[in-house]
Amino acid sequence: MELHSVRLDIPTDGNIVVGQSHFIKTVEDIYEAIVGTVPGMKFGVAFNEASGACLTRVDGNDSELEANAVANAQAIGAGHIFVIAMRGGYPINILGRIKDVAEVCNIFCATANPVEVIVAQSEQGRGILGVIDGNPPKGIESDNDKEWRHGLLRKIGYKR
Repeated sequence: MELHSVRLDIPTDGNIVVGQSHFIKTVEDIYEAIVGTVPGMKFGVAFNEASGACLTRVDGNDSELEANAVANAQAIGAGHIFVIAMRGGYPINILGRIKDVAEVCNIFCATANPVEVIVAQSEQGRGILGVIDGNPPKGIESDNDKEWRHGLLRKIGYKR
């Protein structure tokens, strides 16, 4: 078995979500989950099949983000994974709904940070072992850092 690190391309001013799923209707169900939760969000979703034709299935409402999701899914090269590239919203807006999609098994990351996917490759194929999301900690939060965090969450509307 070989291990590979695949650096993903995060869309400018956007986020990505990487997950694992198990059925061809994943791409349509994720599409419906997103537009039903945040109708104005722009996104593309790509799903790599693991049997049959083994195609990368794609849907979305923005051709640039669809292309980004496809490029990332193909770079990972593992079956039964999906990538969502998005703008005009945050992963927190859709993650609960994505997790409720019956065929979704796992979410590896939801981020705007630099991210690397750790992929194992065997004779059978490729699979995601995990991700490296962002940078390591540089210290412990101070009182000023807590104040900044509390202010930010209220400024962007996630806390009152």
